[in-house]
Amino acid sequence: MVASLEGTLARSSEVNVEPAAPIVARIRAAINAHDLDALVDCFAADYRNDTPAHPARGFEGREQVRRNWTRILEGVPDIHASLIRSAVVGEDIWAEWDWAGTRRDGAAVHLRGVTIQGVDDTTHAEARVAWARFYMEPVDDSPADVEANVERTAASASVARS
Repeated sequence: MVASLEGTLARSSEVNVEPAAPIVARIRAAINAHDLDALVDCFAADYRNDTPAHPARGFEGREQVRRNWTRILEGVPDIHASLIRSAVVGEDIWAEWDWAGTRRDGAAVHLRGVTIQGVDDTTHAEARVAWARFYMEPVDDSPADVEANVERTAASASVARS
């Protein structure tokens, strides 16, 4: 599926592939350097974030990016972002991420997912993200396999219909 996308594609079975667009490299570098100002500078002042799986979590504005990442960098001081793959399609950038670290209380934090970002120029080193669709979720290390998860989903749906 990814290989069929038109545009530039960076893909590897290894993490930390070379990003398909400079903005993805800047975001990864800023997260890994824990450089809040550099990270916030990756986003337009009127940035819009949509989180389709959790609609109430969407927001607008670069200052909310600053508040979010201030909390994350303070609460997960060793957070590290690995890029699994990325692709450029027109002015949209798709990036698959793995973010991991440890909270100050010792609890592990591990998120994986995809972000889709819209920028005005995917090749420009100083481009800023104008909008994003955010699909990052905590990794579920439970032993429940696909059958158990499908059953749980289907059972919940059939109870709701009753």
